Amino acid sequence: MIRIRYRRICSASTLIGTFVCLLSSNFTKADQSPFPTNATLRHMREIEDPRLSPDGRQVLYRILDSTADGGQAHLYLLDIEQNQSTQLTTTLSTDARGDHDAVWAHDGQSILFLAKRGSYTHLHTIFLRGGEAQPTPIQIPVVHDHSRLIDVGPMTLDTMPEEEQPVPADVLAFRGSAQAGRLIFIARNPQTSREKALIDAKADAIAVDQERHRTGLYILDNAEHSTIARPLDLSTACADCDVADFDWSPDESQIVVVLKNSGRADDVTPQISTWIFSADGKNAPQRLTAVPPTGGQVVWSADGARVIYTGQSGINAPPGYAALYATDLSNGKNHVWVETEHTPTGRPFPLQDGSVVVQVEHGLDRTLVKYTFDQATPGEWALPVTNVDAFDATDRGIVFVGSASGTLPALYYAQSFGQPVQRLTSQPVSSEPISATQAQRISWRHEGRQLQGLLYLPTRTPAHPIPLILEVHGGPLGAYVDQFDPFVEFLLGQGWAVLRTNPRGSTGRGPAFAAANQNDLGGGDYRDIMSGVDWVIAHAPIDKSRLAMIGYSYGGEMAGFIAGRTDRFKAIVSGAPVIDQFSEYGTEDGSWYDRWYFGKPWEHMADAWRQSPLSTVGRARTPFLLLQGEADVTDPIGQSQEMYRALRQMGVKVELITYPREDHGPLARGLYGRSSPEPWHGYDARRRLTQFIREAFERH
Repeated sequence: MIRIRYRRICSASTLIGTFVCLLSSNFTKADQSPFPTNATLRHMREIEDPRLSPDGRQVLYRILDSTADGGQAHLYLLDIEQNQSTQLTTTLSTDARGDHDAVWAHDGQSILFLAKRGSYTHLHTIFLRGGEAQPTPIQIPVVHDHSRLIDVGPMTLDTMPEEEQPVPADVLAFRGSAQAGRLIFIARNPQTSREKALIDAKADAIAVDQERHRTGLYILDNAEHSTIARPLDLSTACADCDVADFDWSPDESQIVVVLKNSGRADDVTPQISTWIFSADGKNAPQRLTAVPPTGGQVVWSADGARVIYTGQSGINAPPGYAALYATDLSNGKNHVWVETEHTPTGRPFPLQDGSVVVQVEHGLDRTLVKYTFDQATPGEWALPVTNVDAFDATDRGIVFVGSASGTLPALYYAQSFGQPVQRLTSQPVSSEPISATQAQRISWRHEGRQLQGLLYLPTRTPAHPIPLILEVHGGPLGAYVDQFDPFVEFLLGQGWAVLRTNPRGSTGRGPAFAAANQNDLGGGDYRDIMSGVDWVIAHAPIDKSRLAMIGYSYGGEMAGFIAGRTDRFKAIVSGAPVIDQFSEYGTEDGSWYDRWYFGKPWEHMADAWRQSPLSTVGRARTPFLLLQGEADVTDPIGQSQEMYRALRQMGVKVELITYPREDHGPLARGLYGRSSPEPWHGYDARRRLTQFIREAFERH
């Protein structure tokens, strides 16, 4: 079996020489390049979505422009033999996403992609022989749902106009076909002229969770002769559902469709169903009853005999902890691959030999493995990098975006799984030299568990003890992996060491480890994190009198726990936190995730309060900085406002900075130096963060 290459780990079991291990030649900086400044992070680009051509000779990929340049995406083409890239598109999109969801046409002579250039997101085609990208303005019929239209005074249904003509489709996602001009796509059912008339008259009351415009699945049979798509009738399977995922069968006679009950029904209980529809709509749909209501991304096996999907682990684990399954269409039975410490994190890619390549987290690595039906555990691959961000696997080869803490992101190619890997010359992620400091992997034992983390030092031979920044990941279901991270390089540039830990509740260590903080948020996970801090202080040149902590989302929640339980830190920075489990539960976008951890708050009052950082705020003394997006629906702004008010009334130094238009994920992207359409929010957050910590260190 091919094994993943692991870097050396320093652990408490090898105390002799640990300090030497930490400062050994494992410490590297790419070309001894400078650490990035705050301004540098506004100019970082990202490599995304590699797609191998049908003949395996070219790679289609996209570059996400830097924040300073607008954060939009452009398409590039790389010739593997010549190892050279060419820019295919220059984004003119009116959408922040730019050009996206690009795929090869079946003949390899053109590329299909989505872009919003005007009022709608259209399918575009660009031919390799030359010329500009051409839009295909697909139209769809209007769906009337009178049952959900209100009757407002004289504006009755009889007096309002009736929409009859097809309207442009706002395409959300699509799958190409082996037949030219044929595809399936998702689009949201369009607004009718009757609805527009009501809105213009300000008769625009909103019935919460009663969305009129569900997503539908459409088939375009021949774009050369007609751009009017026909809807696939989903009502026989589910009358009130949205399309969550879909895929062609290999012969394109059938479509597997994942349906999700609309109106946020999954806030009550998971309500996903998986069906097989005939592409011509003539046969009644068949439900795959073996697929649980937590099914996820779905693909068809190459021989058409199975549907392969990721879904919630059958072992008790937090919502979102996935396993890999296959449903045999001949007997309806599920095959479950052994649930090891490999955590699937993306769409599986089936190959002609019946195997499946999938991205997984495993310890401190995010890598690729291969599953087969006759093998209990996955086949592993000795990659030259420890992090795979995105990949494409076909029978012509495998291409992926990879990095490591000491290696900048780049494209990589191999002829097949397990074969030697070639680094390709893609567009660089930075226009100027930038550091890539290799992390030291550390391991320590605490309360019967072997824990892992990453330690970064700003200098190989420090002349004096170094201040330490503790970072806590989001989630709780998440993990740090050994990858290039511009935000870490930025913190190192301040002269600070950085510690990242994966406490109990993290991914990549199996479902039992992921579930180990159930009904114990801020308990064992907090102790795991602090034990990592203690281990590093004991074995590295750290100034224990100058500790600071940074966290976002669950990391921001942990910041609240830390503030109320220890005064060891001189400054704490909390981004988009959970502070009060009661108010969070009632105002967040979805509560199923939180419910798994501690149940319905009104039924478990003591548990919910114990796991709320607000419960210990009376003991907080550490200066506290809150960073919050005003449009956040995951951890709404009220959470930060509660913490701000409580700390302020307790006399603790506290600042609350809010960012207009920012939702949960986008603000995090900007803060951590990833591409963002907001030009200055990330810059401002980093400026305030470093100034807040530096002033706290100077006071002590």
